Amino acid sequence: MTARKTVLAVDLGAESGRIMAAHFDGTQLHLEELHRFTNPVTLVRGTMHWDILHLWRSIQQGIELGKKHHPTSLGVDTWAIDFGLLDEQGSLIANPVCYRDSRTNGMMEAAFAKVPQREIFEQTGIQFMPINTLYQLLSLVEAQSPLLDIAQTFLTIPDLLNYWLTGVKVCEFTNATTTQMLNPRSGQWANDMLSRLGIPTTILPEIVPPGTKLGTYEGIPVIAPATHDTGSAVAAVPTQKSNYAYISSGTWSLVGLEVEHAVITNESFEANVTNEGGVAGTYRLLKNVMGLWIIQQCRATWAAQGQEYSYAELVELARQAAPLRSTIDVDDGRFLAPGDHPQHIRDWCTEHQQPIPDSIGAVVRCVLESLALKYRTVIERLQAISGQAVEVIHIVGGGTQNALLNQLTADATGIPVVTGPIEATVLGNAVVQLMAQGEIGSLREARQLLANMGLTKTYVPQNIGDWPEKN
Repeated sequence: MTARKTVLAVDLGAESGRIMAAHFDGTQLHLEELHRFTNPVTLVRGTMHWDILHLWRSIQQGIELGKKHHPTSLGVDTWAIDFGLLDEQGSLIANPVCYRDSRTNGMMEAAFAKVPQREIFEQTGIQFMPINTLYQLLSLVEAQSPLLDIAQTFLTIPDLLNYWLTGVKVCEFTNATTTQMLNPRSGQWANDMLSRLGIPTTILPEIVPPGTKLGTYEGIPVIAPATHDTGSAVAAVPTQKSNYAYISSGTWSLVGLEVEHAVITNESFEANVTNEGGVAGTYRLLKNVMGLWIIQQCRATWAAQGQEYSYAELVELARQAAPLRSTIDVDDGRFLAPGDHPQHIRDWCTEHQQPIPDSIGAVVRCVLESLALKYRTVIERLQAISGQAVEVIHIVGGGTQNALLNQLTADATGIPVVTGPIEATVLGNAVVQLMAQGEIGSLREARQLLANMGLTKTYVPQNIGDWPEKN
């Protein structure tokens, strides 16, 4: 009988963070929540900032609570793209800015004026989104920000937290790939391209793979998992098939395939898909879809108007609404920033001569059906680009709790959907730590272990014929 081992998973999302203990007995992983906290965004003179010191204090509190389990390691995963800059003494010189801030407006066009768009894709394999790290840094260049004169080290958010934990300044591979600054062929920073954009390459640290042992925090070994939360979530997909698609469902929906190498072709460029690093030498050929962010913003708008609904209540109202009356493009730019999303949806429907959703349930159903249609479009495009068939769609993450969206996804795509685990990000974080310790032999073994835990549910396609050809 293997002695129980415990690892701590620090998991930060765009809405909240938590510290979880993952107890491993050799055949099963048992999760225990130790500490949960908000991840607020603060507006300071028109700029959206993360409260990184609040997050740091909360992480410390969670680790302290986890010490009673005598953890054999801890690992951090967070959202991607955002970063901190350190001065020559290793001090953070400005509070990290949220990717939804407007400072990147016009930055893609500014980049293309210096380096052709196709060349940027050839150098990085990453989809073009104004929120990307590349355009955040370019906004500092264009503004002649003194921060770049002072900066000695660039660290993405999980790398910054790992530095505070261990004193080691490195960038973990899976998160580094999301920046649109790394060349997937060389595995190194795209220094020539960055120099042509005026971004100082001397601030970029060494890149290390997931599973790297970084150092210790108060005697606890710190291991870099896939520090990008989607990378951790995909590591926890409980499959033994190679022909599968995944949707990491939450604030964002990350829809993709797992492939052996980055797919950088004219077809992938035209489709504006992305190649993000994964665990065990894999790549995630995927596309970002706006996700449940739109529902979150609708809910916040209704709450501000005095109408409080739980997510479960909203889904039930949607279930009762008439099907397939209106669909929107969930990736339209108007849905990216916080705001009155119910009005944005009504505006979209008006502009595109579609019936305007006339109830809260109709609005939510419109969003969920539009997401399912977008998933279908993306998966079909990814299959065409990669030549890889899809026999099943695995949905992991918090969005798996939305049974209506799961069924709509099966119906829209005509492909069986397997949901779970809900806590995929934490489980993926934990299994990479255990792989690094030699407790789990491989990614395949980890996925079989997760499949045996009975954390999944299957949705079979039902109402296939009524869906429109395009969304």
